[in-house]
Amino acid sequence: MSTITRVERIRHARAVRRYLVQIPYFLVLLGLLVAAVLVVFDRWRRGAFVFGSALLLGALLRALIPTSRAGLLQVRSRFFDVAAMATVGTLILWLATSIDPLGTD
Repeated sequence: MSTITRVERIRHARAVRRYLVQIPYFLVLLGLLVAAVLVVFDRWRRGAFVFGSALLLGALLRALIPTSRAGLLQVRSRFFDVAAMATVGTLILWLATSIDPLGTD
Protein backbone atom coordinates (compact mmCIF):
# COMPACT_ATOMS: atom_id res chain seq x y z
CA MET A 1 0.00 0.00 0.00
CA SER A 2 1.49 3.31 -0.98
CA THR A 3 1.81 6.18 1.45
CA ILE A 4 -0.45 8.47 -0.56
CA THR A 5 -3.41 6.12 -0.57
CA ARG A 6 -2.99 5.44 3.13
CA VAL A 7 -2.99 9.16 3.91
CA GLU A 8 -6.06 9.66 1.73
CA ARG A 9 -7.87 6.81 3.49
CA ILE A 10 -7.07 8.32 6.88
CA ARG A 11 -8.34 11.74 5.77
CA HIS A 12 -11.51 10.16 4.39
CA ALA A 13 -12.09 8.22 7.63
CA ARG A 14 -11.68 11.40 9.68
CA ALA A 15 -14.10 13.28 7.43
CA VAL A 16 -16.70 10.53 7.77
CA ARG A 17 -16.23 10.47 11.55
CA ARG A 18 -16.85 14.24 11.72
CA TYR A 19 -20.30 13.66 10.26
CA LEU A 20 -21.11 10.47 12.16
CA VAL A 21 -20.55 12.03 15.59
CA GLN A 22 -23.25 14.60 14.75
CA ILE A 23 -26.01 12.00 14.23
CA PRO A 24 -27.34 12.30 17.83
CA TYR A 25 -27.48 16.07 17.46
CA PHE A 26 -29.33 15.80 14.16
CA LEU A 27 -31.86 13.39 15.71
CA VAL A 28 -32.68 15.94 18.39
CA LEU A 29 -32.73 18.72 15.80
CA LEU A 30 -35.15 16.69 13.67
CA GLY A 31 -37.46 16.35 16.68
CA LEU A 32 -37.34 20.10 17.23
CA LEU A 33 -38.11 20.71 13.56
CA VAL A 34 -41.14 18.39 13.73
CA ALA A 35 -42.29 20.24 16.85
CA ALA A 36 -41.96 23.59 15.07
CA VAL A 37 -43.99 22.32 12.10
CA LEU A 38 -46.73 21.10 14.44
CA VAL A 39 -46.86 24.47 16.19
CA VAL A 40 -47.02 26.31 12.85
CA PHE A 41 -50.00 24.17 11.84
CA ASP A 42 -51.81 25.11 15.06
CA ARG A 43 -51.13 21.85 16.90
CA TRP A 44 -49.35 23.57 19.76
CA ARG A 45 -49.96 20.89 22.39
CA ARG A 46 -48.60 18.14 20.17
CA GLY A 47 -45.74 20.40 19.15
CA ALA A 48 -44.90 21.13 22.77
CA PHE A 49 -45.07 17.42 23.58
CA VAL A 50 -42.69 16.58 20.71
CA PHE A 51 -40.39 19.46 21.72
CA GLY A 52 -40.18 18.25 25.32
CA SER A 53 -39.66 14.67 24.15
CA ALA A 54 -36.85 15.76 21.83
CA LEU A 55 -35.12 17.49 24.73
CA LEU A 56 -35.47 14.39 26.90
CA LEU A 57 -34.02 12.32 24.04
CA GLY A 58 -31.12 14.77 23.87
CA ALA A 59 -30.55 14.44 27.61
CA LEU A 60 -30.60 10.65 27.35
CA LEU A 61 -28.21 10.61 24.40
CA ARG A 62 -25.86 13.06 26.14
CA ALA A 63 -25.88 10.88 29.26
CA LEU A 64 -25.13 7.66 27.37
CA ILE A 65 -22.77 8.73 24.58
CA PRO A 66 -19.09 9.28 25.46
CA THR A 67 -17.95 12.90 25.42
CA SER A 68 -15.63 12.21 22.49
CA ARG A 69 -18.67 11.26 20.39
CA ALA A 70 -21.27 13.69 21.72
CA GLY A 71 -20.69 16.20 18.93
CA LEU A 72 -22.80 19.32 19.20
CA LEU A 73 -24.84 17.89 22.07
CA GLN A 74 -21.84 18.75 24.23
CA VAL A 75 -22.07 22.35 25.41
CA ARG A 76 -20.80 22.27 28.98
CA SER A 77 -20.05 19.39 31.31
CA ARG A 78 -22.02 16.18 30.93
CA PHE A 79 -23.88 16.81 34.20
CA PHE A 80 -24.91 20.33 33.20
CA ASP A 81 -26.02 19.30 29.70
CA VAL A 82 -28.11 16.39 30.96
CA ALA A 83 -29.60 18.36 33.85
CA ALA A 84 -30.50 21.36 31.70
CA MET A 85 -32.07 19.37 28.86
CA ALA A 86 -33.91 17.00 31.20
CA THR A 87 -35.26 19.86 33.32
CA VAL A 88 -36.48 21.95 30.40
CA GLY A 89 -37.86 18.89 28.59
CA THR A 90 -39.76 17.77 31.68
CA LEU A 91 -41.18 21.26 32.27
CA ILE A 92 -42.35 21.53 28.66
CA LEU A 93 -43.98 18.10 28.84
CA TRP A 94 -45.67 19.07 32.08
CA LEU A 95 -46.97 22.29 30.52
CA ALA A 96 -48.16 20.47 27.39
CA THR A 97 -50.14 17.97 29.42
CA SER A 98 -51.46 20.21 32.18
CA ILE A 99 -52.84 23.24 30.32
CA ASP A 100 -56.50 22.98 29.33
CA PRO A 101 -56.75 22.82 25.53
CA LEU A 102 -59.77 25.19 25.41
CA GLY A 103 -61.20 23.53 22.32
CA THR A 104 -57.87 23.26 20.51
CA ASP A 105 -55.65 20.26 20.07
